[in-house]
Amino acid sequence: MSNTPAPTTATLGPTATFESGAWHLLGLIAPLVTLTGIVAGQPAAGAILVLVLYPLVDLALARPAPARAVRTDGQDLSLLLYLHVLLHTSVVVALCWRAAIDGNTVATWVAMLSVGINSGSSGIIVAHELGHSSARSINHWLGRWNLLLTLYLHFTIEHNRHHHPAVATDTDPASAPRERNFWQQLAYTLPAQFKSAWVLAGRSGSQQRFNPVLRGLLLQSILVIGIWQGLSGSVALAFVGQALIGIFMLEYVNYIQHYGLRRERGTPVTAQHSWQTEARWSRWTLLELTRHPAHHLHPGRHFWELQPCPDAPTLPAGYYALFWPALIPPWWRQLMDPLLEPGNRPQ
Repeated sequence: MSNTPAPTTATLGPTATFESGAWHLLGLIAPLVTLTGIVAGQPAAGAILVLVLYPLVDLALARPAPARAVRTDGQDLSLLLYLHVLLHTSVVVALCWRAAIDGNTVATWVAMLSVGINSGSSGIIVAHELGHSSARSINHWLGRWNLLLTLYLHFTIEHNRHHHPAVATDTDPASAPRERNFWQQLAYTLPAQFKSAWVLAGRSGSQQRFNPVLRGLLLQSILVIGIWQGLSGSVALAFVGQALIGIFMLEYVNYIQHYGLRRERGTPVTAQHSWQTEARWSRWTLLELTRHPAHHLHPGRHFWELQPCPDAPTLPAGYYALFWPALIPPWWRQLMDPLLEPGNRPQ
């Protein structure tokens, strides 16, 4: 796994060009393969692609791309977000259609796995990008729609209002300390984030009479009950299952983004409080989420405006390549714990 340092734009000249946005179209491969596989009766296609092939591609493309100037016009990349929302919706609908036909079969549950993996990327990661938009804008509502389909509507409140200011402190349930493995973190963070969102929503002034998190719960419950009554129990279970898998994928990403990095409450957030990676496949297909320190320093910036931070700690590989190590605590600790020691972080 590569420890190649991230590039910086500090030495770029005024005539430097920015990286083509076309690379981000690669992020559409997974939802398209997942959708095509379900329709064509190959429900495992999406899962095999992301869990088997993508880690290998991630390792092969671990070397950072040349440093580029900051892109300032991203209208075409905004359209990419809308394509992701459309494809995410189509993939979830295709799962419900497949489950209605196949019922309680292995094919349905394999399709659920493929769709859930896609829900973590085209669903929640895209909602994360859209969720930093102005309230009640089209982007805001599209982000809410994606979160509804993944049954995680409280995410925006918790992420924007708590995770960002509390990142890397003991009060942030999304920031895992060094001694906590992924499975322990998963069991802790899910209820803790929900509780935090509930408390924050209850402090929303005029909305105290009807907690927005409760409103989201009711909306999600109505959707699931409607699917159960309108289609079948198998369809409803497949829908809930893909949402849970999508949440699992999100919390895996949260885990590797902040593992072991701590700061005292009241001290400034710096680039040292999130992990980054310039592994190209993860960058291009996950909307620059890998430049996470820059996102925490500038949460209002669009994904195409983010640049690597030269002083940020760097993961030993991309997000896909680290998926299996993160699920196996001894392997994860062998890779990551040495990097937490002073002077050992690749930069």
